Amino acid sequence: MQIDAMETSTLEKDNQKPLTPTMENYLEAIYNLDNEKRVVRVKDIAKRLGVKMPTVTNMLKTLNERGLINYERYEYLELTDKGEDVGKEINRRHHILRDFLTNILGIDFDKADEEACSMEHAIGPATMDRLVAFMEFIQSCPRTGENWLDRFEEFRAHGKNTSRCLVHMKAFADELEDRMKGMETGG
Repeated sequence: MQIDAMETSTLEKDNQKPLTPTMENYLEAIYNLDNEKRVVRVKDIAKRLGVKMPTVTNMLKTLNERGLINYERYEYLELTDKGEDVGKEINRRHHILRDFLTNILGIDFDKADEEACSMEHAIGPATMDRLVAFMEFIQSCPRTGENWLDRFEEFRAHGKNTSRCLVHMKAFADELEDRMKGMETGG
């Protein structure tokens, strides 16, 4: 079987090394700039990332070679579909992690934003999915009783069904009422 040049090129791209955190940062920045300005320029990326324009140009060449952007020197650039998917996913991870750090752990927004940027590259998809489910759980279900973390596993197992949360809320309220009665009677 003979493989032509086009197939060889596609095979080489599919066997590429994984993206580095720096590459992901560039794709996220380009994705955000594209959504904000609709025109992405080298100087905008340099300003956003706090790097010099020649550094941006070198990275853009790499991203272009990997098929993640369409870039010609001195022209505007755009993400390919693949590049947009990566930029969008990194941006999603960043927001989820930042929200967790600020809303759940109470970390200052600027610090949380900085740390989310570091974390977004290291966390795997399964862990990210679990973190998202945990945030949905604590935002929609009561955090009451000693076993509320056990309830999280049940929440995940049953398709994030909040009606089950209501059942647990009622059970906790009944238990709390019994405890209060017991305290009143000295029991």
